[in-house]
Amino acid sequence: MAELRVKGTGTLKLFESDNTSSVTIASPASLGGDRTITLPDASVTLASGTMNDATNLSGNIPVSNLNSGTSASSSTFWRGDGTWVAPGGGASEQFFVHKSSDQSPITTATWTKVTFDTEAFDTGSNFASDKYTAPSDGKYFFYAQVLNMTSIDSNIQFSKMAFYKNGAEYMATFNEYTASYPKKANMTMSTLLDLSATDYIEVYSLIQRSGGAPTLSIGGDTPKYTLFMGWKM
Repeated sequence: MAELRVKGTGTLKLFESDNTSSVTIASPASLGGDRTITLPDASVTLASGTMNDATNLSGNIPVSNLNSGTSASSSTFWRGDGTWVAPGGGASEQFFVHKSSDQSPITTATWTKVTFDTEAFDTGSNFASDKYTAPSDGKYFFYAQVLNMTSIDSNIQFSKMAFYKNGAEYMATFNEYTASYPKKANMTMSTLLDLSATDYIEVYSLIQRSGGAPTLSIGGDTPKYTLFMGWKM
């Protein structure tokens, strides 16, 4: 194959009637700097070297040419550091537990740990012994609901509910009732906590009443009235 050298600015037209051979365009190292080559409107294969054009490169680039397609799929995206990653966000750890039987009797005016004997789901297996243990550092959302019940001939004076963190009261809510209130005290509580790995959360309840022992109730078979759920943000 012949070799052509052009010095200065101009147009070099390469044409071969049978269109079967390849053309190599080389630049001596001594020239230095970038040179511009305008290619015809046809398929061009870069066999070696690099193509440096951050402004004029256009058209569709096959995914297989991006990092050889490593980890590319319908559930990943191309990140700025040149890697395929799955989108972040969502709840990575989730649990939902509830009571399947009443918890009674409990001592009036005393903080009582709420027990949960039924797991609807626990994706990370981090709920055990009536407490949720954080598997890793991060922000966690928790929601709990407790139904306190007393006998029909007595009245609830006030009730409390709390999230305990690592065995100590961390935050609580308070409801006060008049003598005309019915025998049930349904309480709910939710919070967003920044936890470290191995921190654990429990649900506690307190009820003050005029007589007799209160009960932490399931409120019937369905729906479940005493429950605890949460997830990692």
